[in-house]
Amino acid sequence: MINIFDGAMGTIFQQMDILPQGYCPEMLNIDNPSAVTDVHKKYVDAGSNIIETNTFGASPIKLSHYNLSHMAREINIAAVKAAKKAATNKAKIAGSMGPTGKFIKPLGELDFEDAFENYKIQAKALADGGADYIIIETSIDLQEMRAALLAAKEVTNLPVICQLSFSEDGRTVTGTDPQTAAITLDAMGADIIGVNCSLGPKQLVPIVKAISENTEKPVSVQPNAGMPQLINGRTTFPMTPSDFGDWAPKLVQAGATYIGGCCGTTPAHISAIKKALLNVKEPSFKPLRRRLMLSSRSKTVVIDKELPTVLIGERINPTGRKKLAAEIKNGSFMSVKKEAMDQVKAGAALLDINMGVGGIDQIQAMKRAITEISQLTDAPLVIDTSDAKVLEAGLRAYPGRALINSVSAEKERLDTFIPLAKKYGAAILCLPLTDDGIPKNPSERIDAMDIIIKTAKNAGLRDGDFLLDGLVMTVAADKNACNQTIETLHKYREKYGYPATMGLSNISFGLPNRPLINSTFFAMCLCAGLDAPIMNPYDETMQNALMASMALLGKDPNGRNYSKIEANMAAPKTAAVAKHTEMNPLEEIKQAVIDGDTDSVSVLVKNALEKNIEANDITEKSLTSAMNDIGVDFGAGRIFLPQVLLSAEAMRKAFTTLKENYPAAADSNKGTVILATVKGDVHDLGKNIVGALLENNGFKLIDLGKDVPAEEIVASAIKNDADIVGLCALMTTTMTEIDNVIRQLKESGNTSKIIVGGAALTQDYADEAGADFYAQDAVIALNIANKIVGK
Repeated sequence: MINIFDGAMGTIFQQMDILPQGYCPEMLNIDNPSAVTDVHKKYVDAGSNIIETNTFGASPIKLSHYNLSHMAREINIAAVKAAKKAATNKAKIAGSMGPTGKFIKPLGELDFEDAFENYKIQAKALADGGADYIIIETSIDLQEMRAALLAAKEVTNLPVICQLSFSEDGRTVTGTDPQTAAITLDAMGADIIGVNCSLGPKQLVPIVKAISENTEKPVSVQPNAGMPQLINGRTTFPMTPSDFGDWAPKLVQAGATYIGGCCGTTPAHISAIKKALLNVKEPSFKPLRRRLMLSSRSKTVVIDKELPTVLIGERINPTGRKKLAAEIKNGSFMSVKKEAMDQVKAGAALLDINMGVGGIDQIQAMKRAITEISQLTDAPLVIDTSDAKVLEAGLRAYPGRALINSVSAEKERLDTFIPLAKKYGAAILCLPLTDDGIPKNPSERIDAMDIIIKTAKNAGLRDGDFLLDGLVMTVAADKNACNQTIETLHKYREKYGYPATMGLSNISFGLPNRPLINSTFFAMCLCAGLDAPIMNPYDETMQNALMASMALLGKDPNGRNYSKIEANMAAPKTAAVAKHTEMNPLEEIKQAVIDGDTDSVSVLVKNALEKNIEANDITEKSLTSAMNDIGVDFGAGRIFLPQVLLSAEAMRKAFTTLKENYPAAADSNKGTVILATVKGDVHDLGKNIVGALLENNGFKLIDLGKDVPAEEIVASAIKNDADIVGLCALMTTTMTEIDNVIRQLKESGNTSKIIVGGAALTQDYADEAGADFYAQDAVIALNIANKIVGK
């Protein structure tokens, strides 16, 4: 069955002229519920069989702007009641939960647990009010979506719809692509996965297709009626109902079975969808072959017998490494973060994270490690612990789909780890150990594996959730250790077809020339069915064995990659070390900023100053040059917002160190910027990102906040002799206020250059409004600001 959502509510409220300036739209549920019901009824009459409550901004955090947090439950229950009056028996009710408008740490200041509690309150109220679904929508950050989904699942039994918003580059603002979103949310238990807002139906067709190719869950889509335009001082959307309806069959063909509208859509648009889909059948899809797919916030890694081997970096483990253990114990994560970056550069596709240091709070250590490493690199993470509380802390903090290392056939481990894997959508590394100890032979390992897999599947895990450990013993103690591991791999492949892993180096313990033993064993295991070894990616011998094996096994067709690497056989370890040892001080500072190395950048700046390197050289050749490179990489889609923000924080620390050690730098700034979200608009997430980048890059920032009257913006620009005024509006209902501010700025005689931005704005809109510049994102805004003051 193809289900039809409703369209925009704000668009209709605006036409009805019932929202006074500065009024909370969700209060209509209490102050004027009949008006809300009337809008719902228009959509039901147009053909919607699912209507969304007027609660997009009715979470406690969002309502705090209006000092209405204490009314969150009352507002949400009233909203469901108003919708039910219109729905009768013709439509179901989807309780809408929108974004908080804040980023979760470390991208912003909002704690994950606070976001979780915020959504728990709203989801519980919507469920208690009688909603049929919970719909989490217009989210631009996968981590916030995870918090909302976990909250909804904890306090309700309702189906949950998860809809992210994607930009024109096919990713969310924080870098999540549709495949990664689908894999992560599917594993966590989302019932319907989709996309809404930001773009029109044409741009959303490929995104819907990508989602549908990576989940068997139903897919939803709610496009805008095109991109907004400013015509005669009014915000309009270009797509007519007929044009909009024409795209509905194409969205169904791409995989959507839940279709509606977002900004700019009206009952007429929904009626056009209904008409266009009258003779369109629900798409039929072949069941997906479930492969092991792990994700970070911005990348998916697939482990499969048909694909090249995936390396799991083992170096973030303090066992047997006194220096690393001491640093972690002292609260320093410099080596942890350096190992993360260097292992990825050396070829690790996943990173194993172990915080097993005695005498520390391992829960907090794991949470910190997962949080910081997941922002530094896009490699999916493996959470390595034997403590269920430490595991949950890591899983909760991780903005993706992690791998748990490990789940054995021991009862306590089965009882504690498998429910966590199910709750957080993690995959499990299955280790064939039992309460009786280590299995004596491959057949007993299979028996142990049967117990793990059966228990996991009974708990709801599925094919694609398992990585099987071959269990390596040392050949010096058992002459059959190698043969038993090889036989175990063959049995795994034959019986389960799941990918296999192992820690390789144990095979050579106690023997001389261990690299030779290890690399030979490695090649044998690759032939027997090893897919994801846990190893030191710096090991040249192992890397060479891997390259040769991939060519011989046909996973590097005709040895093309082998030949290319052989021609320039710089070993990964040598390359990684050289990058840090052969750079001069200015290059080291630049690289630290690019890597977002906030721990070491201050030390590097101090060292450079002690070597009599000029502060101006540090600023221009290291800091500014780094941010220029980051801007290029961001524009090219090689890095994403989390990395940009981390680099900006590293740059801020570098500037602070310069000012502390070079007083002349304390009085210098590039220019003064006034920043504000215009009156009537309470969204400030994008504005805050722009502010962070500007301030961390040496601008004097005066942030006036959100919902700022034009008169206040103009007065501040004149008082502070601003070089730049940055204006932000997210809602289509408040975009025209940008025109008002620009008009008043020009009438006042102010000569500040005006930059405008916001999710719904376009270059054409900015030109029509009279802005000097349009910034599509924060990095572009920074580049524009630098050009303005440069001139």
